Amino acid sequence: MARKRQNGGGTARAALLAAVLPGLGLPGIALGQSLTPDGQTLPIYGETGSLFEGPSGPALAPTEDSDSNARFADGTEASQTPSVARPGSVRIQGSGDGDAASPATLLADQVTLDAENRLTASGGVVIWHRGARLIASRVIYDNDTGSAVIEGPIHLTEPARAGTPQETIVIADSAQLDPNMQDGILRGARLVLAREMQLAARQMRRSENGAVTRLDNVVASSCQICAENPIPLWEIRARSITHDTRTRKLHFDHPQFRALGLPIASLPWLTAPDPTVERMTGFLRPQFRTTSGLGFGIKLPYFITLGDHADLTVTPYVAASRTRTLELRYRQAFHNGAMEWNGAVSRDDIEQGETRGYLFGAGRFELPRGYLLGFQIQMASNRAYLLDYDISDADRLWSGITLDRVRRDRMVMARIGNYESLRDDEPDEFTPSVVADALWKRRWIPDRIGGIASLEWSLHAHRRSSSADKVGRDMARGSVGLDWQRSEILPGGVLGKVEGRVDADLYRINQDSDYEDWVMRADPTLAAELRWPLARHSGGVTHIIEPVAQLIWSPEREAEDDVPNEDSRLIEFDEGNLFSLDRFPGWDARESGFRANLGLSWTRIDPTGWSIGLTAGRVFRTDPDPAFAYIDGSDNPAFTGPQGKTRSDWLLSATYQGANGLALVNRALFDDSFSISRNELRLGWFQPGLQVSAGYLWLDSDESENRRRDVSELTMAGGWQMAQGWWATTEARYDFTADRAQKAQLGLEYRNECVTVEMSVQRRFTSSDELRPDTSFDLGIRLGGFGQQKAGPGTVARRACLR
Repeated sequence: MARKRQNGGGTARAALLAAVLPGLGLPGIALGQSLTPDGQTLPIYGETGSLFEGPSGPALAPTEDSDSNARFADGTEASQTPSVARPGSVRIQGSGDGDAASPATLLADQVTLDAENRLTASGGVVIWHRGARLIASRVIYDNDTGSAVIEGPIHLTEPARAGTPQETIVIADSAQLDPNMQDGILRGARLVLAREMQLAARQMRRSENGAVTRLDNVVASSCQICAENPIPLWEIRARSITHDTRTRKLHFDHPQFRALGLPIASLPWLTAPDPTVERMTGFLRPQFRTTSGLGFGIKLPYFITLGDHADLTVTPYVAASRTRTLELRYRQAFHNGAMEWNGAVSRDDIEQGETRGYLFGAGRFELPRGYLLGFQIQMASNRAYLLDYDISDADRLWSGITLDRVRRDRMVMARIGNYESLRDDEPDEFTPSVVADALWKRRWIPDRIGGIASLEWSLHAHRRSSSADKVGRDMARGSVGLDWQRSEILPGGVLGKVEGRVDADLYRINQDSDYEDWVMRADPTLAAELRWPLARHSGGVTHIIEPVAQLIWSPEREAEDDVPNEDSRLIEFDEGNLFSLDRFPGWDARESGFRANLGLSWTRIDPTGWSIGLTAGRVFRTDPDPAFAYIDGSDNPAFTGPQGKTRSDWLLSATYQGANGLALVNRALFDDSFSISRNELRLGWFQPGLQVSAGYLWLDSDESENRRRDVSELTMAGGWQMAQGWWATTEARYDFTADRAQKAQLGLEYRNECVTVEMSVQRRFTSSDELRPDTSFDLGIRLGGFGQQKAGPGTVARRACLR
């Protein structure tokens, strides 16, 4: 039979009965702002969800994991950084939004209008209105009373929202609507929210123009339910469940929680967010934790929204007769930045009668003219407290403010703050506490001579709390550097470069009788470099060979120009700085004398996607550089280390990059007798079901770097897909010199469509006057369907229903 189409006001209202889908418009989406550590705390702007007032009773709310700490270049760690909402919102209209009385489209095998003014559509009825699509067997609409009866099976969706968090599906056996065509009763109904939460009831009632949906004698679950095995992993049965599309909340009346069909717990009422909510006042998922120092305990976080710009998380932590801890986290966003504060106060049996705690705070703000202002505050009772409560592995804390601005051709950075060392071998009175730095740098292209020129100004000052001679030394420095370099392509494809640099410093040294109070010095440097890149392409394979020769001269430093080396104690020698004018990381020490940097690199690029590369090089000097020497027990300079002699150790670096996600890097330093002084091996292998990162480090003892013992250490971290839904992680660190492990951790996560279970066990082997070995076990369970949840690693296990 031919299908007929009829449009009109009466038909529009008949079609509008299909609008039992909760909420035809998308809720407001708040613009968000977050901060993340990157050397220092830096802002990243993203999006977060809208905020709503908290419920009147107990609630469930989504949770999130804190950002991992990132180290500063000086060894300190950044505080946990905020991820908070930002004031203001943007309204996004659904594709089907429009006038409620707008015409509808009706498709049916047969449409009739009888003498009693009733419109009947039957046979594969499909009605489109305001983006909603209704599929039913039969629709009877009474033009006189405005009531409508729908015979099922009924299937109601919004195709434009398919696959989005706002997607809602209604399935029912039959329905009867009120004259407003929004409210009514559906029998044998099932409501599916965001393809996650399913609610099945004998009867569903719509009210308040479709904003409120009430289901009676209802079962709710986010688990897959099969006809041959209808018992879900977990479910909530209730007398009624009310869903409000305006607040996006689910209210349960006398809910009973069941696992595998067995009753577990009952409550008089419960309020929870629907799957579209990102932030809502309420309890977050509990965390169960057992440690050898604190015993069995539980954390129960309570999340409080303070408008769309701030929130507070209060987390009581109680362990069996061992600890009473209160953790707090406060986050707030402003129109030009954000900040976050984390802290805790504890009383436990580890240090009886003592109150311990910590406070970490960080913020970042945009100022006019492109400046960024940041602050950080870090305080802790001791390092043992941070480790006992799994807060941070930091052993140095920094508190202060920063100011910076970076442009294409210039940069300004300033930083002042206080260091606090938590290490046993660094007494606070002998380590710099107050440190200030400032840097201004500009680059430009000179008009007549070409090339690239740069000018740099820097200031530095630090102070120790001790007033003792030498060990209480205080210093201040002002420096200026002017650099110019130019490259040209010479005949035969040779790339030539010349470079000149002048550095001048003025030092003020206090409380050190080994040095003058005022020291002024200037270090000019001249360099010439030749590179000859050669390439060959055959059979799809590309080979690139590049020999490099660099000659550098700077005058040898006089004894009266010596200053304490405070910022250049750890020196790297690798392929990244093989052809650098100066390999010292700071200003206090610089290379001098006549030297030649020679190297050769080879790269093979295969058309199948893998590549391999080798780099070899060495530094030759006319005389040993005093900057690499240290004073031995007889007050004589001793030249040791990879760069302490006239000929440096050989540098050999090999890299491999595979098309299968495997990457290998090995870097070695060895002398003419092939005695290895340093070796570093890095491995990474990343595939959808496998993530491995491992490294091995060997360092010879070196008095010039205050390393009195050899270092031989293996580190490893990995994750792999054990089975569908099962993801395992591991992390380990082993010290071969001490012949003992330092840390071992094993984690296991199971995820299916309705539940996530996370377990981890960790053993810390560190031992000192303050620290003791500790073993901890953590367990967390999160139910799906309540609030938006971030996707985890690996796959999700889903029940397969037989058909």
